Amino acid sequence: MTILSSAQAHSNGCVILLHGLARSDRSMETLSLALNEAGYNTINIAYPSTKHPIEKLANDAIVKAIDTCPKDAKIHFVTHSMGGILVRQYLSKNKIENMGRVVMLGPPNKGSQIVDKLGSMPGFKLINGPAGMQLGTAQKSVPNSLGAVDFELGIIAGTRSFNPILSSILAKPNDGKVSVESSKIEGMSDHIELPVTHTFMMNSKVVIDHVLHFLAKGVF
Repeated sequence: MTILSSAQAHSNGCVILLHGLARSDRSMETLSLALNEAGYNTINIAYPSTKHPIEKLANDAIVKAIDTCPKDAKIHFVTHSMGGILVRQYLSKNKIENMGRVVMLGPPNKGSQIVDKLGSMPGFKLINGPAGMQLGTAQKSVPNSLGAVDFELGIIAGTRSFNPILSSILAKPNDGKVSVESSKIEGMSDHIELPVTHTFMMNSKVVIDHVLHFLAKGVF
């Protein structure tokens, strides 16, 4: 876990970063540095995304991160992919008194057809773990069982892909892992499509600028 702070951190609040499935906190370092430079206390949390179900991952990672934030700081989240589902899972069971805003990058809020199509293939569960198996589009999947959100949420969806095989499984437009339609969720405050890929969207300067704007203003 990387913790960054600045002299302005208490005024701007604490931002918890949650990486995606089969990734690490290193994938969020560029975004973490940008948030820190903007005056946020930044908690770039690492969690074992392929080792446990979403319910355990959400509780363990978010409780640890909140405990690391400065006392009484406004708590925001910026997530990539499955990290957004962890936030929805945690907030479906818990309340954060000083809750701020949330930005999700490429979240499978309605699940991903890739899990539907490839989940039964040998090696899929080994690579993606129990949490990955929970990200399908069935009504009883974790993303579809959590319901609408009741917090300020901005979603950035990508429309480019460098994997034509995976993209062919998904509804168009998509980012190679999640379709634009699947990224949406009832109750969201704002939604924007950008020409970025799922894997690298968090490193895009345009994406980072939109993240900072939403955290400050509540709109993109």
